[in-house]
This record gives sequence, structure tokens and C-alpha cells, in this order.
Amino acid sequence: MSGHSQQETGFIRAALGHPAFLAGLLLTALFVAAALVSFVWTPFDPEKMQIAAKLKGPSTEHWFGTDHFGRDVFSMLMVGARVSIAVAFVAVGIGIGFGVPLGLYAAANRNSLIDEIVMRGNDLIFAFPSLLLAILITAVFGPGAINAIIAIGIFNIPVFARLSRGAALSLWTREFILAARVAGKGAARISVEHILPNLMNLLIVQGTIQFSLAVLAEAGLAYVGLGAQPPTPSWGRMLAEAQTFISLAPHMALFPGLAIVLTVLGLNLLGDGLRDLHDPRIRRSRG
Repeated sequence: MSGHSQQETGFIRAALGHPAFLAGLLLTALFVAAALVSFVWTPFDPEKMQIAAKLKGPSTEHWFGTDHFGRDVFSMLMVGARVSIAVAFVAVGIGIGFGVPLGLYAAANRNSLIDEIVMRGNDLIFAFPSLLLAILITAVFGPGAINAIIAIGIFNIPVFARLSRGAALSLWTREFILAARVAGKGAARISVEHILPNLMNLLIVQGTIQFSLAVLAEAGLAYVGLGAQPPTPSWGRMLAEAQTFISLAPHMALFPGLAIVLTVLGLNLLGDGLRDLHDPRIRRSRG
């Protein structure tokens, strides 16, 4: 068996013995499955209003009940999962796409003017709470899923820039990097061919955690009316609409709230599990 195959087998064995990772993987898989299935099937049309069926509790017909317009809550949750995934995926992609190159460039030019500009720019964005910054941007440019993506993505840029810069700085002093420099490779080529591959595990773990924060941020923006707009279902807006009917139909708030909590919990458990599985010290202690 090759060394690569042995590493894969060892990772799978460690993953199967990691309860937090398995729980996070299961919750995340349910979240993703609901979003994917919603493209081809939902129990009811999530945008169709049936006033005669409004505020019905959970039943065999409407599994999670109906809202104040008679819309099926379960169907709305499925489509809302799709919205959350789309916003979070693109927002985290923006953070990685812009933040990682900035971090690698700053690390390759340590103590230069570019490095200083990147780090001070990061500090400026970090000076504002992420959700407050997102609300500010969407309030200025208008509500909607696109502006929510941009707002959340902007905050993700310094997260990945600082992470990749810090990790890259520690790699630039390693022997294999020195060998690459002796071989005549430039800083850009070394960053792409040698630094970036060694950061992938770290970026995957951080990406999972940022994904959960993006889901939470999207729900927060939708709650205050700055996220995806009607008639597109959104978990945050479902919570906002439910607060008026909390005594008459508590299921309207219960199920969207559980969806957000379980999704964020699953993604955080998945991220923590991946971090543990890629940390040799933790793996040895578990072994």
C-alpha cells in the first residue's frame, strides 16, 4: 500500500472514531440534502398562499405547519436552505479568492509597504463587528441577496488574508522553501507551488467555520429585512414574520430557529472535527 493510501486510510479511521466530526458531517449533509432536493421537489409550493390553511400546526399534511399566509413551513425551510448555502458559499468564496492571494503576497513581501497596507486594511475591517458592517453595507446599497453576499464576503477577506499570511510566514523559513529559492524560483511561483498546497488543510477548516458564520450572518440580515427579498423564502425573515404570531403559532418560530441552530452547530462541529483530524498532536492523543 502506498504512503498516500495509508494516509487516507488513517484519516478515515480517525474520522470514524471522532463523534463531533461525525455529528457535524451528518447535520451538514442533512442541510445540503434539503437544499439540493428543493430544486426538484418540495411538499408544497413555498410561495403559494392558502389563506384558508393559515396558522395550522404540524400535521401529516403539513409536517411543520403553515404560516400566516398558509404557506407550508417545511417547504419554505427547504428553499431557505438553498438560499443560505448560495449566499454563504459565494461569500466565503469571495473571502478565499481575494484574501488568500493578499495574504500570500504580503507574506512573500514581509515588512514591505504592501504588507503594511494589507495588515492595516485588515485591522480597519476587524474594527467593526461583522454583522454591523454587513448591515451598514446592505443599508447603503439596498437589500437583496447579492448585496448580502458582497457584505458578508468583504468581512471574510481579512479573515483569510491574515490566516494565510501568518501560516505562510512560518513556511518561508522551511528548508524546502529555501531549496526552491536556491533553484531560482521566484516568490510568486514558490507561493503557488509550495506555500499554497501546504495551507489547503488550514483553509478548508477555516472555510467551514466561516461558512457557518456566513449562514448566521445571512439569517441576521434577512431578519432585519436586508437579505433575500420576498417571495424568496429565507430563514431569518421567517423568524421575523413569526414574532407577531409567537403565541398563536409557535411552530412558525420554532422550526426556522432550529434549522439555523442545527446548521450552524453542524458546520462548527465539522470544522472543529477537521481541525482535530489534521492536528497530529490531537490525533496521537486520540490514538
